[in-house]
Amino acid sequence: MIAQPIIDRFAALLGPKGVITDPADIDPWVHDWRGRYHGAATAILSPASTQEVAATVALAAELGVPLVPQGGNTSMVGGATPPADGSALILSLRRMNRIRSLSAQDNLAVCEAGVILSVLHDAAEAAGRRFPLSLGAKGSATIGGLVSTNAGGTQVLRHGTMRALVEGVEAVLPDGRIFDGLDALRKDNRGYDIKQLLIGAEGTLGVVTAAALRLAPAIAARAVGWVGVQSPAAALDLLRLAEAQLGDSVEGFEVIADETLGFVLGHIPGTRSPIETRTPWHVLIEVDHPDLAEPGPDERLEQALAAAFDRGIAVDAAIASNEAQADAFWRIRESLSEAERAQGPALQYDISVPVARMPAFMVEAAAAAEARFLGTTASSFGHLGDGNVHFHVRAPKGTSDGPAWIAAQGQAINAFVHDAVVSAGGSISAEHGIGQMKRAELARLSSPARIGALRAIKAAIDPKGLFNPGKLIPLPDEL
Repeated sequence: MIAQPIIDRFAALLGPKGVITDPADIDPWVHDWRGRYHGAATAILSPASTQEVAATVALAAELGVPLVPQGGNTSMVGGATPPADGSALILSLRRMNRIRSLSAQDNLAVCEAGVILSVLHDAAEAAGRRFPLSLGAKGSATIGGLVSTNAGGTQVLRHGTMRALVEGVEAVLPDGRIFDGLDALRKDNRGYDIKQLLIGAEGTLGVVTAAALRLAPAIAARAVGWVGVQSPAAALDLLRLAEAQLGDSVEGFEVIADETLGFVLGHIPGTRSPIETRTPWHVLIEVDHPDLAEPGPDERLEQALAAAFDRGIAVDAAIASNEAQADAFWRIRESLSEAERAQGPALQYDISVPVARMPAFMVEAAAAAEARFLGTTASSFGHLGDGNVHFHVRAPKGTSDGPAWIAAQGQAINAFVHDAVVSAGGSISAEHGIGQMKRAELARLSSPARIGALRAIKAAIDPKGLFNPGKLIPLPDEL
């Protein structure tokens, strides 16, 4: 644990609001969202400005104190959990929650790291714009964390990940210097792109304090549909048909196993299936228009679905009749992780494969996992348009001690699933990052060139290894 004289130095720097030492106030922030990782910290440092972050980092560098940057603490891979030995302090960005500027003319918002995603959504909407990235944790996830993990979400098909939406970054480097890269320049060839190094670095290279984010025109009208299909292959056929008929107005395209839908209906109050027919797989599709030109999105989606029925692709379908129903459709998708967690102990995988291989992977990998690990059940859902699969292997029915099951079977199941992903030409992390959960697997399955480059970049920018220790970069004994 960090000695009290060191905490006093930070308290003198940040004042009474800038240092939290009450164990009861600290406790919620030393456990990960899934409850798998449990750390310890003597204090949470909570600066209120970029200058205070810089001063805090400089003092930590002087004292040799490791820091764990943290926003909403919604990491799915233990990426924001401090070490269990209490050797690091949490650096919270939650007090830095201002939207510094938002310009409809420039289609740009400059947000501090602690701005909650849903707050940005509301501010952009008030200005007649939108920030086109959304995910289930939008009410708690913060901009700094989304940038640092290169978050994805449900709109990557059309707008890309955070990497495509970030026009500029402000960050504090491990020696306390401020990198001011907020200028939203479309052309800038001054060598290495420091901004892109910081995006997705999981706080191991710098503390993101603000970001300039690209906005999109507000949606004038949208159509949200729910389609029952026989297989993920049929879902991909539907996606290609929709793209051909609807162009780039397809905003979201999610594929969900019927079993997974059943978990939502069983655990999330107020949810109901949008269609009466129980089909093996389901598709949630959204079509958006920035204007009110005719034909509208409802009519265009209806025409596309009619073609899908004619070709035998769709089994049943429903188009939301109003905004409340559209939100209800999306609530099902956004509740999938919560419902899976309520269902019982499971190992969850955020993986990606080439889009063309995704349908076969979703079916074959589930069957292979169930055959290899008797008593388990496996299913998946995902963003079909970008190849992102959320693949879950659940403990045998009646398992009372989830952690014990994970401890006994987790390593073998992890290796089995990840080997299948690599064989399919995919990635073991699509949008959640590496954190500490996937660090050893990254080392096992990556080329020496990739690991060598990661370690060299880390050593060059953070030679003391004080930023988010134990995350992303494989440890020596894992190589």
